[in-house]
Amino acid sequence: MRTEYLTGLNPEQLAAVTLPHASALILAGAGSGKTRVLTTRIAWLIDNGHVSPFGIMGVTFTNKAAKEMLTRLSAMLPINVRGMWIGTFHGLCNRLLRAHHRECGLPQTFQILDMQDQLSLLKRVMRALNIDEERTPPKQVQHFINGKKEAGLRAHECDSFDPASRRMVEIYAEYDAQCNREGVVDFAELLLRAYELLSRNAVLREHYQHRFQHILVDEFQDTNRLQYQWLKLLAGSGSAMFAVGDDDQSIYAFRGANVGNMRDFEREFKIEHFIRLEQNYRSFGNILDAANALIENNDGRLGKNLWTAAGPGEPIRAFEALTDAEEAQFIVEEVRQLHREGHALNNMAILYRSNAQSRLLEHQLFAANVPYRVYGGLRFFERQEIKHALAYLRLTANRDDDGAWLRVVNFPARGIGARTLETVQVASREGGLSLWNACCSRPPSGAAGAKIAVFVNLIEALSNEIAALPLPEKIDVLLDRSGLRDYYRAEKDSEDRLENLEELINAAQNFQHEVPEGSVEDFLAHASLEAGEHQAEVAADALQLMTVHAAKGLEFDAVFVCGLEEGLFPHENSIMAEDGVGEERRLMYVAITRARQRLYLTLASQRQLFGQTRYNLPSRFMREIPEALVQWINRKAPTLNHSQPSAGYGSSNGTSNRDLQGFRVGQSVQHQKFGPGVIIAAEGSGEDARVQVNFASAGVKWLMLTYARLEAR
Repeated sequence: MRTEYLTGLNPEQLAAVTLPHASALILAGAGSGKTRVLTTRIAWLIDNGHVSPFGIMGVTFTNKAAKEMLTRLSAMLPINVRGMWIGTFHGLCNRLLRAHHRECGLPQTFQILDMQDQLSLLKRVMRALNIDEERTPPKQVQHFINGKKEAGLRAHECDSFDPASRRMVEIYAEYDAQCNREGVVDFAELLLRAYELLSRNAVLREHYQHRFQHILVDEFQDTNRLQYQWLKLLAGSGSAMFAVGDDDQSIYAFRGANVGNMRDFEREFKIEHFIRLEQNYRSFGNILDAANALIENNDGRLGKNLWTAAGPGEPIRAFEALTDAEEAQFIVEEVRQLHREGHALNNMAILYRSNAQSRLLEHQLFAANVPYRVYGGLRFFERQEIKHALAYLRLTANRDDDGAWLRVVNFPARGIGARTLETVQVASREGGLSLWNACCSRPPSGAAGAKIAVFVNLIEALSNEIAALPLPEKIDVLLDRSGLRDYYRAEKDSEDRLENLEELINAAQNFQHEVPEGSVEDFLAHASLEAGEHQAEVAADALQLMTVHAAKGLEFDAVFVCGLEEGLFPHENSIMAEDGVGEERRLMYVAITRARQRLYLTLASQRQLFGQTRYNLPSRFMREIPEALVQWINRKAPTLNHSQPSAGYGSSNGTSNRDLQGFRVGQSVQHQKFGPGVIIAAEGSGEDARVQVNFASAGVKWLMLTYARLEAR
């Protein structure tokens, strides 16, 4: 038996790893090493002979987390981890449905619709039902259907009390029927159908309950009701569920996450082993003390208190700007200074509550020539050119995939117009056929039919040509024969799209390396699952901009949390919502605990947002952080009022002239960008000193003396 993987665990981590065979709840605070605990728990169970590698199920929320667990596990033990059931909810359900496709009424080659493909299919269904998209927006229907599926409800189980809700249910029922005809499933369907399969098939349920003696779940606070119900079906009387989560980081209620699952799990599984992981290995003490003080204001917590052995570190820096432009300027100046001091840009992040806040930050960063990346652009498998290529590949694998047929039947353009497409769709509906079968058995007449025949022959020839080729070569040939490469070569400014198509071949090579026996259907399922997740790789040294929601699971040396004003953070929509402010406070807790070394909190008295000028009060979250932890850069004391510095001559808060790095109130100065001006007010001292200057051409501005490079006149 190997024990070196236990080295370095703290007492609480060791206790969690070596728990006896029983269900347990591990309350793992931010930065407390929960991934290590989960992985080491699996290694310990296998190494001590408590279970075989195939008797374990590990459930995560991202493919990245699953791959990290498998990589760590293979480094700990000399075992083959490839066949282990460790993956995301969607990935594991896909695996279950593939293995039992007959029992759940699916073809073996069923395809997975990403969100855009699902929306396209919904629009087709609504057109067939003659439903006006203006009165019933397809995205609203999509949200309704996914919400009902995540609640475990089929169309016939949904309540409908008025014409609008009855219309929604009607679309849901027809959409389900069309998915069944085409042999496709959406993301929500993966889990719902897997749940239904285990619910009604006692033999299969008992088989998996007997097989998976240990079920380990990461980020348990983010599970929705159906996910929890599915886990309960898998956990038989002899199984042990090891749930790791943090109720203080439950921030996805808008996606259906139910933090109450943690309480229900504790009660329903009669949890006796409840371990708190409170030692933080990420942040300094002042940052953790601020997070602890903030989150204590929430009710109904399971309760924990983060601490670190790393010492208090630097104080939290706070800055209240007069305007949002000044706030952005301050942040950019601080970023540049930190970069000059040797901090990598990709180890710094600006977090905001609303995406609308990024515009001004991006403008200032562009003007200052600071490279940045907005985390959360289009993912690789969602890009237009990739979806076109995959649609061709889908058709070679499954001719009945109507969504793929519609995407590429006239792309690149081959003269097939809207009237021809409508003719084929009518034949499809009347004959109960897929679009492929309709255009083969009931083709349009004349020139339209000839053009459709060209497309049919292209797909048939392509399928025959690539049938025996390895996956990367299939895609390479497909890109040529389909005309996609030529199309994007001829299109202006399409270099990036061409590079993405070449990267698709690399993605296929990587997939083939990781899954040597993987089929085309497996690769397509992998692509759909990847497209459904929020992941971005940092390829260069660039500052990271993102919403706080997107920052979950990430960490940075320096973090700027901006826009800390009432109505923005906490968001105004949260005030009336049940537990709305509590969720916003958890979001702020997540933002604070992203910082390793330095944390900045900024706000503006006046902000342009959503086309309006807003005059703001400081966020309540600023008041909930102890004053002793905060160093105000532009105030003598953290009074959190809105009295502004005097516009007249003289110090605004008693700052003496000797504190102003040689400058004085009333002095004429010159600025490289703003030109000549006069210092009319000042506050702060030393490195934190700033002055208010009335410039002849640029007006009144506040400047940090450390960065402003003012010259005396």
